Amino acid sequence: MRGKVLSYDDYTGSGLISGDDGVRYTFTRGGLMGGAREAFPGQQVDYEVADGVATNIYITAGAPISLSGDKNKIVAALLAFFLGWLGIHKFYLGKTTAGIIMLLCGTIGWVLFAIPPMIVGVIAFIEFIIYLVKPDAEFHRDYVVGNRSWF
Repeated sequence: MRGKVLSYDDYTGSGLISGDDGVRYTFTRGGLMGGAREAFPGQQVDYEVADGVATNIYITAGAPISLSGDKNKIVAALLAFFLGWLGIHKFYLGKTTAGIIMLLCGTIGWVLFAIPPMIVGVIAFIEFIIYLVKPDAEFHRDYVVGNRSWF
């Protein structure tokens, strides 16, 4: 059968496929074949059905154009490089608590002999490099969808 991935949660390893027959089928990460470790909404798939569950799922057509939706890893990396000491890249990624910590360390941390801003600057530079070298799918899973706020 053929269908389209409607949703997939990488943390639980489960998702939902809308079949060409109009029926929706659940699936798990174990059902993904051909070396696929995750699926993205909008991907076309070929699969078999066993007991109402999609199995032996092969991805036949590509992922959405931007895996990270409205969060671009290049934008996040540039924000980390130029404004990282203020934590702007954290706010961009929706990690508000981490952003506030970096903002406070970068602004009022100068009172403590400039040590907190230097530490935050080093962290931002490391994150800049990580954002650039991390594949799009991992960036999306870790920083956009996931709970990861640091490194």
